[in-house]
Amino acid sequence: MGIETSVANKKVKQVGELAKDKIPIPNSNLNPKTNTNSKGKRGRRRHHKKMVAVSPVQKLFNTCNEVFDSCSTGIIPSSDNIQKLKAVLDNFKPADVGLFPEMPHFQASVAGRTPVIRYLHLHECDKFSMGIFCLPPSGVIPLHNHPGMTVFSKLLFGTMHIKSYDWVADVPATKQTEVRLAKVKVNSKLTAPCNTSILYPTDGGNMHCFTAVTACAVLDVLGPPYSAPDGRHCQYYLDFPFANFSVNGVSIPEEEKEGHAWLQERETPEDLTFVGELYGGPVIVEK
Repeated sequence: MGIETSVANKKVKQVGELAKDKIPIPNSNLNPKTNTNSKGKRGRRRHHKKMVAVSPVQKLFNTCNEVFDSCSTGIIPSSDNIQKLKAVLDNFKPADVGLFPEMPHFQASVAGRTPVIRYLHLHECDKFSMGIFCLPPSGVIPLHNHPGMTVFSKLLFGTMHIKSYDWVADVPATKQTEVRLAKVKVNSKLTAPCNTSILYPTDGGNMHCFTAVTACAVLDVLGPPYSAPDGRHCQYYLDFPFANFSVNGVSIPEEEKEGHAWLQERETPEDLTFVGELYGGPVIVEK
């Protein structure tokens, strides 16, 4: 899950620029004053460098810089690096990024209107992106893919239904019906607190749909981020039961049919709206 740059330009305010203008980076003086007139051992004072605690979101940024340092399309971080980043995210709490369920971002929508999804931009560069999706009850992020990307998703609070798929490798898309066979990876509810979910370029549920059962927030880390010029375009899909299409040469056992579906590419849903909100949590220092 993430916001592609081209889509964001149309539907998401430029929160990154707002953040630069409105969130000052404090200049901390880490060196206490020294008494230059003191002499001798008794007159000298020991000066200790003031220890400043690193915020969880700063630690996340620093870890992402390390983990995705050599990241590119289809390149998966080492297992050690994946576990390092997962360990940081597993301990994340809403307060670590300045969120709480009572915020206006999570208020239920007016009856009959499509719930608006808010997006808090934390960081984006060529290697990775960090952001938070704020979904009110019944908010939906439709089925979409993450081409050549490794994605870490941490549910910060709330309950969310996740349905995800991976392509069946030996069954290509059909020209007649323009559908392709996929296997269900996850089809269940997830309630915070919980561990971080990870998906990979060809495994782990690379195509997924999120539906908010209650108000919820999801912290997303994508490596590398969406980039249409680099072949990482966000594609949306419709899914259909296996029985809906009959494709020559494709058959699966009866008991496995519910675990498969045909996916068909679609345009970005017209009623899908991401609204950018200013991130108000701890400052991230980009060194």
